[in-house]
Amino acid sequence: MSTTIAPDPRSSTRSQRRYERSRPVWLVVAVLIAVEVISAFETSMMYAALPTFARIFETDTSAVGWTVTAFLLVAAASAAVCGRLGDMYGRERVLIIVLICAASGSIISMAFGTLEAIIAGRAIQGVAGAILPLCIGLAREHLPAHKVPMAIALISGSAVAAGAASVLVAGVLIDLGDWRYIFVVTAVYAVVCIFLVEAVLPWRRRVRQRQQVDFVGAVGLAVAVATILFGLTQSRAWGWSDGLVLGPILVGAVIFAWWVWWELGRTSPIVNLRLLAERNVALTMAAGIALGVGPIGVSTMLIPIIMQTPTSAPFGLGLSPTYAGMLSFVGAMIGMACTPVAGKIAAVVGARSSLLLGSALFGIACAGFFFFRDSVIGMTMLVVASSIATAFAYTAMPNLLVEFVPEHNTSEMTGSQTVLRTAASAVGTSVATLLLAYLVVPGTSTPTVAGLGAVCAMLALACLAAVILALGIKYRSTSAVVRP
Repeated sequence: MSTTIAPDPRSSTRSQRRYERSRPVWLVVAVLIAVEVISAFETSMMYAALPTFARIFETDTSAVGWTVTAFLLVAAASAAVCGRLGDMYGRERVLIIVLICAASGSIISMAFGTLEAIIAGRAIQGVAGAILPLCIGLAREHLPAHKVPMAIALISGSAVAAGAASVLVAGVLIDLGDWRYIFVVTAVYAVVCIFLVEAVLPWRRRVRQRQQVDFVGAVGLAVAVATILFGLTQSRAWGWSDGLVLGPILVGAVIFAWWVWWELGRTSPIVNLRLLAERNVALTMAAGIALGVGPIGVSTMLIPIIMQTPTSAPFGLGLSPTYAGMLSFVGAMIGMACTPVAGKIAAVVGARSSLLLGSALFGIACAGFFFFRDSVIGMTMLVVASSIATAFAYTAMPNLLVEFVPEHNTSEMTGSQTVLRTAASAVGTSVATLLLAYLVVPGTSTPTVAGLGAVCAMLALACLAAVILALGIKYRSTSAVVRP
């Protein structure tokens, strides 16, 4: 990527001319990747810290689990709301505000030294859920059209790789001395990213007429998403029959229905729902939901279970957490190495082909989880296959939206896709947990082979649904990408 970004010919004022310096494409992409890494790291780093928090604060897993839940609830709502604000008022500006929130949340988490402060800080950090939609929008806004598919593939792929690496890195930092180190690292990294965005990304004056922010719609969406996700995430611990699970889901569904009615009546909605009436956009969103319910949401839970369950159980390889984590990390790195291939395919023949390849490979891997459940070599190969499938499918979905929606709706729609995929992942994980908890060895809590088979069958059906939905997407060459 040696192309440079040309100055905006519409610029005329002295304040605007300072943003007209040419930047190499590789430098802009490198900064966007670096910024996205912090979002992925903050999303996954807590999984390594949960046992430490439970021991230090002398509490149970459900209490320390709120360090994850609080982040996810805010992140899901932030992805759509901040994505839209970035589309309207400048993605660089909103991105810097998001990074400031990420740094502030880390400082709060480490400064007070209590579980309550960590949960509060993690909720503030959750605003970082908007980073990926904003980075995808910035790539489309500032890069030449033929460079966009590859850039989006690299940015999305870095999110997957960083998520896998974060558990390993966080574990090492905790082992080195103190749990506060993980927050020190994220705070410093967020500050560095703020300076990178300010110094490198080519800020441009918004030429679109500014519109009034739909604050009612933004609050309504955030409340609806957070309430529904609260019920879905807690269903794993409390069960679907608990009123504290069903109640929030029903309340959130009612708020969401009202929100849809409200948004359809706005001239400047926080999410342009009318874009979902476009066939290809709707099918792309549906494919993302299918993969969220299926392998993207569940495989990250299922693979460690198969690897770390003792060999005395009906299935399991009996690997140590460190060994299992290293295998997953290596697989993720191989998947990351395949993201340029996914980007090249998207640029040449369209992102639909990448989605089809990823979904099909996911289906093969999910079936393999059942048949190779007692083979270390087989599971290692399946981890690699699953990582490659993630690289193709995960990077194809934002590229598809770039092909079919206007540039000024890019962050908004990719943020909405993130919300839907997050909710779908919560549903899929909950259903898989119920299956494994229901089909157990009598008198124990150990899942049976039948339980594993039921989960693998669910994942395979989700992959088949994603393939069918992807086949329904009408091909559009990259030369016909929608422009504002």
